[in-house]
Amino acid sequence: MLEIKNLTAGYAGKPVLQNLSLTIPAGQVTAVVGPNGCGKSTLLKVLAGILPGQGSLLLQGQALDGLSSRERAQKIAYLPQNRTVPEITAGRLVLHGRFPYLSYPRRYRQEDYGAAERAMARLDILDLKDRDLTTLSGGQRQKVCIAMVLAQDTPVVLLDEPNTYLDIAHQLQMMAQAKLLAAEGKAVVLVLHDLAMALETADQLAVMENGTLLCQGDAETVFASGALRQAFGVAVNRIQTPDGWRYYCTKA
Repeated sequence: MLEIKNLTAGYAGKPVLQNLSLTIPAGQVTAVVGPNGCGKSTLLKVLAGILPGQGSLLLQGQALDGLSSRERAQKIAYLPQNRTVPEITAGRLVLHGRFPYLSYPRRYRQEDYGAAERAMARLDILDLKDRDLTTLSGGQRQKVCIAMVLAQDTPVVLLDEPNTYLDIAHQLQMMAQAKLLAAEGKAVVLVLHDLAMALETADQLAVMENGTLLCQGDAETVFASGALRQAFGVAVNRIQTPDGWRYYCTKA
């Protein structure tokens, strides 16, 4: 379990997150939703150790601030929203997920190659292993980056808008993978803009507004709270189907 208590963080002295507290359980998918600029990406950067913050961050009762960057990377894997495209093969990028486990002189071991191959097989992209990243489509590159995170094999997985560039079939595959990771006992955190997908697939949602937590709970709790209407200014509706509730948004 990841516990965030009274977290404040921002840029150039301007706070984005303000006294935010949130609990992220192991074995569940948590979808972080909220309007643009509310602090979703900032939250993930603080958890990953990229951005400093004030407050308490505990992973299974251990303070994250007491960990080195290498130790933290063995606990938390993070896929940012925006990334450069290096001129290397897809397989080599996935291997980068194993870097926190390497000791000097930073040579990959057989177990690292195995972890990278398993991650690529999991996303059905082994055929891209020897392809240069610059020759891949946006969706293919996104899947390679997600495979890099899977190869890192950490108890906490942070994915900032992982469905970017993916078509609907691969978005559903991504959400299924997130659920499988959670079933393995990992705490999985996704920043999502698709409210319907978040409500229909995540175990819990964290609704943010202006750098604070507006509501946290399962789909039923969040839907009934009115927090989504408050945060987004839209009406969230639903209909019952044989496969469960299906959500859609209309003007408030």
